[in-house]
Amino acid sequence: MHAPALHADIFCRVIDNYGDIGVCWRLARQLANEQGWAVRLWVDDLHSLAKLCPETDAALEQQKCRGVEVRLWSTEFPETPPADVVIETFACVLPDSYIAAMAAQAHKPIWINLEYLSAEDWVDGCHKLPSPHPTLPLTKYFFFPGFTRKTGGLLLERDLLARRDAFQVDARQQQAFWQSIGMEMPTAGTLKISLFSYENAALHGLFNAWTISAQPVLCLIPEGRIVQQVGQYFDDTEPRVGNDYVRGNLHVRVLPFVEQERYDLLLWACDINFVRGEDSWVRALWAGQPFIWQIYPQHDEAHLKKLHAFLKLYGGYLSAPHPSPLPQAGEGIRAVLALESLWEAWNEESSSGQAWPLFAAELGELKQHAQHCSRQWAVNNLALNLLDFCQEIGKMRA
Repeated sequence: MHAPALHADIFCRVIDNYGDIGVCWRLARQLANEQGWAVRLWVDDLHSLAKLCPETDAALEQQKCRGVEVRLWSTEFPETPPADVVIETFACVLPDSYIAAMAAQAHKPIWINLEYLSAEDWVDGCHKLPSPHPTLPLTKYFFFPGFTRKTGGLLLERDLLARRDAFQVDARQQQAFWQSIGMEMPTAGTLKISLFSYENAALHGLFNAWTISAQPVLCLIPEGRIVQQVGQYFDDTEPRVGNDYVRGNLHVRVLPFVEQERYDLLLWACDINFVRGEDSWVRALWAGQPFIWQIYPQHDEAHLKKLHAFLKLYGGYLSAPHPSPLPQAGEGIRAVLALESLWEAWNEESSSGQAWPLFAAELGELKQHAQHCSRQWAVNNLALNLLDFCQEIGKMRA
């Protein structure tokens, strides 16, 4: 006999942009559609979810979308029986009435705080740590995504890499994608770049480098915060979705905001991907293409410590010798320098245009490296690890 399906409540507050809801929506769908859980996603901003999942009706407080029950997390929280597993994402604070209902259960829910992704060393030691409630008979467990086997791993659908590999060798699938965004398939000699970022003072310098590039550059920019800067560069006071801009060897197209599945296709179709935050960062890893990550900036520059921790980990695979077809140590060190230079320039909003030529010269090695890392980290699946942890807690309580 199969064990009965677990019921899960996932709570998400949309703080800024789409990173929080992007992670929560992916997790909810994966638990529901791959693990057979009954999942309720409580979110305080349905308009943000509708951007990622267009069939979401932002006017409905309760609905079913892609196998997930979606509920509006309003100020007046309804009386709700707690689920078997309660996932509080990114330290959002659960409603008092819901916590009280959890405490009143004879069989207490498994309460998990899903944290932000980080490559910092301390994460390994904090993963799965319990935190007893100060006054109620409840224990919350910290669950940290990460890159080592001592962490919770990364969100990855079971067939994603197979679909990616099939797309990248199938000209018809690629042609269909380019037609879907209103473009012809670029010529073989064109360098295709997706650019999804926060506002960045280094953008114009990067555009200057692409303008004088010996190779044609096609830059695809999903609708977002950087579009106004694109308009400034091309002297357009009202930049809009669908606009094309050309200067020298640079062609820029502004795309509409794309839902999650189509964003994966964009990453797979491009040779280089600029990404931001957490959700698109992980998707760029799975794309297996060279990428540049812009971490969410913090006023005290604490984000740079997190950036360097990942650079150390990610670049470490490049600088160490690997069996063929991965680069040998000398080649890898050049690629590490290229990677670090551009990532640091982009995040410090400085001389990205100057760092670009070195990065472009190492694309062959960086491509092989990206493919290797996508498979290296695919063995540590967050949803499966979460399931195992819940079973582990259940046995401890039995």
